[in-house]
Amino acid sequence: MKKYLLGLLLPIAAQAQAQVLKTELVAQGFQSPWAIAALPDGEWLVTEKPGALRKVDAKGKVSAPLKGVPKVDAVGQGGLLDLVLDSGFASNRQLYFCFTEAGAGGNGTALAKARLNAEGTALEQVQVIFRQVPKMEGRHHYGCRIVEAADGSLFMTLGERFMGMQRAQQLDNHLGKIVRITKEGQAPADNPFTKTTGALPEIYSYGHRNPQGLLLDAQGQLWAHEHGPQGGDELNRVQAGKNYGWPVITYGENYGGGKIGEGLTAKEGMEQPTLHWTPSIAPSGLVQLSSKAYGESWQGSFFLGSLKFRYLERVQFQAGKPVVQQKLLQDVGRLRDVRQGSDGLLYVLTENEPAQLLRLRPGP
Repeated sequence: MKKYLLGLLLPIAAQAQAQVLKTELVAQGFQSPWAIAALPDGEWLVTEKPGALRKVDAKGKVSAPLKGVPKVDAVGQGGLLDLVLDSGFASNRQLYFCFTEAGAGGNGTALAKARLNAEGTALEQVQVIFRQVPKMEGRHHYGCRIVEAADGSLFMTLGERFMGMQRAQQLDNHLGKIVRITKEGQAPADNPFTKTTGALPEIYSYGHRNPQGLLLDAQGQLWAHEHGPQGGDELNRVQAGKNYGWPVITYGENYGGGKIGEGLTAKEGMEQPTLHWTPSIAPSGLVQLSSKAYGESWQGSFFLGSLKFRYLERVQFQAGKPVVQQKLLQDVGRLRDVRQGSDGLLYVLTENEPAQLLRLRPGP
């Protein structure tokens, strides 16, 4: 067990109180893990980017790869990525996962549903219900975070594939979009662009770069964070039909320096981020803590990982605005995912040095 002092990164209004947080090793030995999902009875599912899905039992034993996972195109940033359980998993054992799928024109992000068999050793009835259009040659910016809404619809983030950045502003494709679909893969009738000529009906919001964090908060509001280029990582309050600006407006710049487009940070008709990071922290994973396991002051806070600087960040809001940012678990590793377990505690997934699933307990 390790102990980490939690230090203040940036007090905006309120003061964050330092404390000791204890980490416990749950499991290790993964190969490029990307996402975790909490099963009943303290077990977990873990995706590995090269294409394996593994189960971790309550004692921390890591299974062999589960059968039934479709072939993934594990190139660059692509592979087997996010995974979430259906809200009715306890009775239907259904889950959803997204992955990089090869096809005509290159590859792209696909979303599938499946059932986990009773033994927890295989996926059954695997069905792809959504495919990003178009597929493109490339190795970057697949997005691929999923959440289920209260009405049963599914939201998923889609990157603009880097070479397709200009198309993030166009509605005839899924590049740089957040989409909303039913569990059968259809566009709900109340999506914002279902009656817009030439627009793909699955689109919920647009003008995104590479979103790798997604959640619905306690009030049902959708939030997403996304990677900026060199600077300009963003946390956005996502609303139906809104344009989040990429690549027309950004707080980042080209790799190696130089403005992107006209170098604008604001433009009429384009949304401003609730929070942005410069320099980039490379955010990944996003959860809102619903429990009081760490005290009332942390309840409702957002938690996200930094791949670049290798820490967990807590963001506390007041009246819809961030008032505290706090660095946690500094130098623990590249944090790829963070979730709340059925026990109310936070769990983090590090992707290397070494690749581990860690449980976070309040100290001392």
